[in-house]
Amino acid sequence: MSVQPYGVQPAHQALSADDPREIGGYRLHARLGSGGMGEVYLAHTPGGRPIALKAIRREFAADPAFRERFAREVASARRIHGLFTAQVVDFGVDERTPWLATAYVPGPSLDEVVRRHGPLPVRTVLLLVAGIAEALQAIHGAGVVHRDLKPANVLLAGDGPRVIDFGIAHAAGSAALTGTGLRIGTAAFMAPEQALGRPVTPATDVFALGALTAYVAGGQPPFGGGPESTALYRVVHEHPDLSRVPAELEQLVRWCLAKEPADRPTTAELIGYVHAHPGVGPRPEFTEGWLPRPVREEVGAGRDAVRPAAPAPYAPPAAPAPYA
Repeated sequence: MSVQPYGVQPAHQALSADDPREIGGYRLHARLGSGGMGEVYLAHTPGGRPIALKAIRREFAADPAFRERFAREVASARRIHGLFTAQVVDFGVDERTPWLATAYVPGPSLDEVVRRHGPLPVRTVLLLVAGIAEALQAIHGAGVVHRDLKPANVLLAGDGPRVIDFGIAHAAGSAALTGTGLRIGTAAFMAPEQALGRPVTPATDVFALGALTAYVAGGQPPFGGGPESTALYRVVHEHPDLSRVPAELEQLVRWCLAKEPADRPTTAELIGYVHAHPGVGPRPEFTEGWLPRPVREEVGAGRDAVRPAAPAPYAPPAAPAPYA
């Protein structure tokens, strides 16, 4: 993969005339994507480390209730230090355009991987489940519920997955915004209680992990696609379609997709299940070969994808005059 100036990958978008060039003292280099809450940019710290900087949309920034909740969620997110999460680096909750910066993961999302390469092997999926479950343990341990765990919010690095956007979607739950029809979460990966507007708990994220597992193992969401209303109805009232999920994973997925939160496994039980699975063994490790070759090559290429332009050759300073 060729490297463009400032490490802009072909999949990234160059900044448009309407994009800012700097936020919070960070110079922006490219657009990484956009979502319901705002635009995400590639930037670098003063020392040269890449970061993902999310700038919040104007309609959210103009809402005082959102700002208050966003500040609380960012404070909670800063306490999350899991090895399988993208660490919060910096933030500007009081800025005219609120923003949040996290460590940049130079790899594709699970959604991109499945769309490009198809369903993943059973062992790869099991290792992903263990890694994501560990990420959820760190998130839940900080008193946060992710609320929008989905393949697009899990990035792949060579040493395992990284969960992003944890808990921040909760900030959009103010009445002024949800009243406009904005729904928090993604229908195909919502738990029934979330779809019905009931309180969410860590078990809500476990349901989403089950739906995510079905997707990466079978290539399609367990409750289908189509209009959001249709997917939400299926989530609440129908059984999941697991016809494409390998038999070795079906029991695990059904356990996570139980309609009642109390019937779902805990994250610790999920990790224990993976440890006990004959396809993984008691020491699940993200070593060589845990990813299929085409995916491994794509993830490996991403390691060098954000390298800044090469500096000028080093010129040593002139030697000091002899001591007199």
